[in-house]
Amino acid sequence: MTHSKILCFAGSNRSASFNKSLAGAMAKQLSLLDCEVTLISLQDYPLPLFDQDEEAEKGIPENAIKLAKLLASQDGVFIASPEYNASISPLLKNTIDWISRLPNSDPHPFKNPVYAIGGASPGGLGGIRGLAHLRQVLVALGALVLPQQVSVGSAHSAFDDTGDLSDNRTAAFLGDAAASLLSHSKRF
Repeated sequence: MTHSKILCFAGSNRSASFNKSLAGAMAKQLSLLDCEVTLISLQDYPLPLFDQDEEAEKGIPENAIKLAKLLASQDGVFIASPEYNASISPLLKNTIDWISRLPNSDPHPFKNPVYAIGGASPGGLGGIRGLAHLRQVLVALGALVLPQQVSVGSAHSAFDDTGDLSDNRTAAFLGDAAASLLSHSKRF
């Protein structure tokens, strides 16, 4: 029997990013289940600011191609997205924009895997406004985004020293989201 392959990453490169912690916590939850988990950092895939003139002159950057192939090879993807002014981070939007420029491929980086999203923020809303925008962008690209999302508010106190969620209820919700992502990734 083949195991589902799940990719986790954060839309932030900040060293103390709450969303890196959330992506890591999700990867840890998924590792307890019957799947193969990969946790990456977008810092390892630097991309220039999207520019159609640069694309016409130099083509699609190699890192965008690598990320597209990685996404397309997965059964599921979890994105932990910070909220910037009620939207997603420039890093995440730029990454998505470059990947979306690739010609249609099979498997497709947005249409092949099932997506789950989450966010962590110092405020009480847990990034839900940014998650609404991320969902809209992914759906516009043909992605199936699960309705259940993970929102971690008061993130400055939400994680313990090991990177685990310190609140049992939030940790249980994350575990449920991990199980849902795995379950849906096996269906499609």
